[in-house]
Amino acid sequence: MKQNEFDAIVVGSGISGGWAAKELCEKGLKTLVLERGREVQHLKDYPTMTAHPWEMPHRNQIPLADKKANPVVNRCYAYKEDTAHFFVKDTEHPYVQDKPFDWVRGYQVGGKSLIWARQTQRWSRYDFEGPARDGFAVDWPIRYEDIDPWYSYVEKFVGISGSYEGLDTLPDGEFLKAWEMNCVEKEIRDRVNAHYQDRKFIIGRCAHLTQPKEEHLAQGRGQCMARNQCYRGCPFGGYFSSNSSTLPWAAKTGKLTVRPDSVVHSLIWDEQNQKVTGVRVVDRLTKEAKEYFAKVIFLNASALNTNLILLNSQSTRFPAGLGNEHGILGKYIAFHNYRGTLGGSVEGFEDKQQFGRRPTAVMMPNFRNVKQQEMDFLRGYMTFYSAGRGGWGGEPEAPFGAGFKEANSKPGPWHVFMMMQGETIPKESNQVSLDPDQKDAWGVPLLKIKVDYDENDEKIIKDFLEQGEEMLHIGGAKNIYKSDSKQAPGLDIHEMGGVRMGKDPKTSLLNAYNQMHLAPNVFVTDGACMTSTGTQNPSITYMALTARAVDYAVKELKKGNLK
Repeated sequence: MKQNEFDAIVVGSGISGGWAAKELCEKGLKTLVLERGREVQHLKDYPTMTAHPWEMPHRNQIPLADKKANPVVNRCYAYKEDTAHFFVKDTEHPYVQDKPFDWVRGYQVGGKSLIWARQTQRWSRYDFEGPARDGFAVDWPIRYEDIDPWYSYVEKFVGISGSYEGLDTLPDGEFLKAWEMNCVEKEIRDRVNAHYQDRKFIIGRCAHLTQPKEEHLAQGRGQCMARNQCYRGCPFGGYFSSNSSTLPWAAKTGKLTVRPDSVVHSLIWDEQNQKVTGVRVVDRLTKEAKEYFAKVIFLNASALNTNLILLNSQSTRFPAGLGNEHGILGKYIAFHNYRGTLGGSVEGFEDKQQFGRRPTAVMMPNFRNVKQQEMDFLRGYMTFYSAGRGGWGGEPEAPFGAGFKEANSKPGPWHVFMMMQGETIPKESNQVSLDPDQKDAWGVPLLKIKVDYDENDEKIIKDFLEQGEEMLHIGGAKNIYKSDSKQAPGLDIHEMGGVRMGKDPKTSLLNAYNQMHLAPNVFVTDGACMTSTGTQNPSITYMALTARAVDYAVKELKKGNLK
């Protein structure tokens, strides 16, 4: 038992797990990170990071047999031959879909931090106030002022590029040099921003080092080269991941132990002392059962897997799952609505061309129901667009050979693409649970997912398509088309909730510091903790909440409140 004892255990090594490990180790705690997937080390385990398409067996395409065997992961935009090794295959890790749900996962050291989209926007005061003001979900136990300094703390270490805009709906942060819009994007921005009083397009904010500072160079990271091959693993460390940043930083303290191939079965509840004492693990390769023990445990297994672990942590005290005294564990799951898209052509600018592969788009913060309820739906959406030249620049009848090459070297016309990122409302009916009969290869019950859109989501999509068409028209686009992908929830890869924060233990599982009300030495700081979703990309909020929770947990540990 002694060799399996640690000061702290972190379950999961992704974006929030890496931050938990860094903070715990820096504060002097002997920390164990448990990762269910294989080992992946920065640089060493990025096999395709510099590969050319012709060096891959299928020229970076997914074979038909793979598409048929793994339909869910094949719907993910980042899943290609050069990145397939970082994604979970449907056939290897099944789950039960009570309603269609595309669960995209990355089981390896670093988790989905290797394959995330890297967009990072702070929440505003209106996002934390929204549930209480508009009467949905439960009130957040924190406000923007509580997390503001922690946003700054993580932004400085991560490296966020962005522009200073002074928007109260999308607060500024600690920014590196912003990326630049191209000429067509600037034209659309200027026209739209001049037309509306309550809307403003700005350049996106993302976790890419445009001008590395001393704290980034100390991590061994370098400048982003705008290669747009981030999902392979970046040889420069130009974008933030656990592998290139937080985990190596934690390792430098000498306090870190990482155990890959460790499938967490459940948390151990000590009936005699009425507390969690450790974690039950099944070795991924040998199926051997193991137990690890610690005074404090951080759950960062990704939102739905964190729900699964807690639901499976059953005891005499908590027969329905750890802390689930009031039956709300696994409920009020929410996500982001990506279904609506628009596009069009832009005339002129034929003497101009964009260059590089910028890792972010132009974005507009939510302008619906921000300060008060004013629409016939709750909440709203962020809007993103990008413009570029592509496609075929020659005549359809261009010959092969030299003529073909000549025609193909000419860029096509300018196009603009616009998309939404809509907030969904947490509902009790959107929930996950344990399948009573089916288990995976490690004896863990399969997760049943019952999550769907509702009338509110349909109204948001309709409004976005109407407003998006209007904005593109004002921006000068022609031949505008609108589309509703009808995609299942989950493909946004922003699932949240199930172990939400709140003020009342009867309606929430976590307090203002992400600490379980009924198991005080357990903290949840991944997407499972979210009370509502906002319209922003969520990862920077997870990181800030994690750093804040670790600071609190260590102080409580030193006071003797977490034994």
